[in-house]
Amino acid sequence: MERKIRVLVAKPGLDGHDRGAKVIARTLRDAGMEVIYTGLQQTPQMIVEAALQEDVDVIGLSILSGAHMTLLPKVMQLLREQGMTDVLVVAGGIISDEDAEILKREHGIAEVFGPGSSTQAIIDFIRSNVQLTRG
Repeated sequence: MERKIRVLVAKPGLDGHDRGAKVIARTLRDAGMEVIYTGLQQTPQMIVEAALQEDVDVIGLSILSGAHMTLLPKVMQLLREQGMTDVLVVAGGIISDEDAEILKREHGIAEVFGPGSSTQAIIDFIRSNVQLTRG
């Protein structure tokens, strides 16, 4: 039996809006993935600790606050420090194309999904890029 993809959906920073994150969490769950949602106002440390404890394959970061160029690189740094370089990290929210390119090129975010992104595109990207090497 094939192991389900484990996804942690997190809201870093002081962002108080989580409707989109909840929609994505439900969509991924409906697509057969195991989803853990951490809730609002998570620090990068809290996100990485939860990812480590839950042994996830994917971290989905939803951010609308504008702090993505500070918080997302910090999450990536902490993942590297924990040796979790095999975890696929995707982001969504209000992130400019220029910032998205920097996050991908310089910090290792696999993909950035902006407003209006197809939920099927997110599912397909995760399925195509996740490494199910653990467990």
